[in-house]
Amino acid sequence: MKKQNTFIVALAVVAAVCAAFWLLLAAPGYTGNAINLTRGVTLQSETNYQLHMIVLWICVVIGILVFSAMFISIVLHRKSKGYEAAKFTHSTKAEIVWSIIPVLILVVMAIPATRALIVMEVSPETEKTIKITGFQWRWKYEYLEDDIEFISSLAADSNAARQLHSGISPENVEDYLLDVDHRLVLPTNTKIKFLITADDVLHSWWVPALGWKRDAVPGYINEGWAEIEKPGIYRGQCAELCGKDHGFMPIVIEALPPEEYRQWVGNQQMAALEEAAQVERLWTRQELMDHGETVYAAQCATCHQADGSGLAPAFPALAGSSVATGPVSEHINIVLNGKDGTAMQAWGRMLSASDIAATLTYTRNAFGNDTGDVVQPQTIARIKNS
Repeated sequence: MKKQNTFIVALAVVAAVCAAFWLLLAAPGYTGNAINLTRGVTLQSETNYQLHMIVLWICVVIGILVFSAMFISIVLHRKSKGYEAAKFTHSTKAEIVWSIIPVLILVVMAIPATRALIVMEVSPETEKTIKITGFQWRWKYEYLEDDIEFISSLAADSNAARQLHSGISPENVEDYLLDVDHRLVLPTNTKIKFLITADDVLHSWWVPALGWKRDAVPGYINEGWAEIEKPGIYRGQCAELCGKDHGFMPIVIEALPPEEYRQWVGNQQMAALEEAAQVERLWTRQELMDHGETVYAAQCATCHQADGSGLAPAFPALAGSSVATGPVSEHINIVLNGKDGTAMQAWGRMLSASDIAATLTYTRNAFGNDTGDVVQPQTIARIKNS
């Protein structure tokens, strides 16, 4: 009877430990619970997921063995049953065994881990190249083969909702802080190389669905690659503490089938031609004010605030500013080339001539800055090309 009771207790303990580990660790992998690692849509992310599951199951087995042995010993060898503690203090055989077994486990885990690192780091022959540059606090994307480039910033509705006393509830904003004004559009089933750098401070480009992230370091280029297998929208964020608005620097990838991607490229190239034509014509003051207000809200309000009040001392006010109401040439120079020793960036490398001209016109005639000045895109284009 005593042996039967011992067996029943041991079986019950093992069953309880197995059930606990199943509920805590294994079940989420089958139920889609968000606490498990996501699978992603690239070879790297799938490799990472398989590695994660291998290590997880090894941990589950080790946990079951260890906790079962511990609980069985506690239940069956307790003092109330008359058991006395062993008197030995050393066992060479036991020490050899519990040294060799962990080493073997680590070797078993190292094989798939090394394979995952090779897949992640060794870039195959790629078909497209995207250059990614991090700025405070936005991303610039350049399609080197297609001659397309643009800035991707936090979406206007998220940017408005995050402002203090905006009166907009973040709960009413779809994909709050995870949406942008211009998505990075990529083709599926295409090997793409990413060249990642930064213009000001350290950033980190991270989209979990791709299965990797890369630091964006000023003066240095990191490489990554991906082949997205499924069309869809994939979101990420800057994963480096890059300044006060670090949390407002999202990344959105829109993966399209190759034929739809080619249509998108054609549309973007047509838009670039139209933009070039827009630079050559004379804009009305109202056109510049309307467009400038849109660009200011997307690119400038983060630092200088929507009402031009700024955030002293780092971000000076534009309302009544000696720059915004002073000589136009000095204002243009600061916007195009930035200002050393401050957070003011060189926007000449990021925005089009039309965007810059419109923003200059707007800031010189908004917030009570009634200068009456009108800056034409032709003027900005001529300065940028000189």
